[in-house]
Amino acid sequence: MKCRHCGSDVSHVLVDLGTAPPSNAYLTKLALKRPEKFFPLRVLVCESCWLVQAESYSRAAELFNEEYAYFSSFSTEWLEHSKRYVDEMIARFGLDSSSTVVEVAANDGYLLQFVKEKSIGCYGIEPTASTANVARQKSLEIVQDFLNTSLAQRLLKQGRTADLVVANNVLAHVPDINDFSNACRLLMKPNGVFTCEFPHLMNLILQHQFDTIYHEHFSYLSFGTVVNIFGKNGLKVFDVEEIGTHGGSLRVYAQCSDTGSHLVSNRVEDLLSDEISAGMASIAFYQGFQDHAEKVKNEFLSFLIEQKKLGKVVVGYGAAAKGNTLLNFAGVKSDLIRYVVDRSPHKQDKFMPGSRIQIVAEDQLNIDKPDIVVIFPWNISGEIKTQLNYLANGGTKFVTAVPFLRVF
Repeated sequence: MKCRHCGSDVSHVLVDLGTAPPSNAYLTKLALKRPEKFFPLRVLVCESCWLVQAESYSRAAELFNEEYAYFSSFSTEWLEHSKRYVDEMIARFGLDSSSTVVEVAANDGYLLQFVKEKSIGCYGIEPTASTANVARQKSLEIVQDFLNTSLAQRLLKQGRTADLVVANNVLAHVPDINDFSNACRLLMKPNGVFTCEFPHLMNLILQHQFDTIYHEHFSYLSFGTVVNIFGKNGLKVFDVEEIGTHGGSLRVYAQCSDTGSHLVSNRVEDLLSDEISAGMASIAFYQGFQDHAEKVKNEFLSFLIEQKKLGKVVVGYGAAAKGNTLLNFAGVKSDLIRYVVDRSPHKQDKFMPGSRIQIVAEDQLNIDKPDIVVIFPWNISGEIKTQLNYLANGGTKFVTAVPFLRVF
């Protein structure tokens, strides 16, 4: 395999999670009668540029198709995060009614709706029809396509460049990370700003967050690697913030290398130094990850089997990609987890890919009053437990499996 960034040969395996369907390929009742398409889920480390990347077995168009079912607006915590982001960017960069904001991977308009509320011009770029249509229902303009250099050049010719280009939780999802970075640069005005957020690879490794690995993520990113990738595609990083989303993420700020005027923050060099000190430029840093993933899998599976022996009713909460990675790696089916609850109507009455566990509405919890609820999106477990507090009052226990088994 050749590295997606530098083209070097890549052979060191970070983790092999077996085979699984794409994590957002939820099944209808009709689809249950047909075989699913499974792909190997292996992640490798480039020892030349330290880009951690999945082997490619599927195209982005297969993963982000018209049936894509991830809608950002169904997490209250994520909406609050996005609103804060918009307020902070307006204050920091002086955005007003004369400005333009472009969001790449705009999803269902979860973020741009807050830009529009401030009377700031904006539009989104979003390839999936399901989410794009919801965004349009919020009176948002959506260019329904994958962002690449060709699309960016067309928008540039139309004078559709932006003061702020936003790409939150999309950088890991693009197969051609060089072309994507160049496209984002082309979308910027000469003194524009590009920000992106992504889970920090250092946290993924140190906290053993193997369930954040799934086919929709082509790359797993350190700050140093992103600085290098951006630098080779005309973008200069001038600031970085560590934020709490998705188990620990980075918000990176970049400008055009030749025209940007923002001073480089000390936080850039500080975080680069932190990564070097942690050993991220050494293969030893990435060793042992497989062993911990298998330990988590075995403990989780043993726990579920024990609950079944005790006659406990166990259900899941959150039909998230994290859950699908864990369920398929552990080989869990509906005999161990009766069903999974999700707030999104776009997932309800469907089935989890691979495990084929049914997804139901939250009302079912009131009927069954389960003994145990396994929370798959552990990064928002606090929000979910608060939401399900009525169950806790009745004696229901909550469980997360990653980075270690926790009952609370």
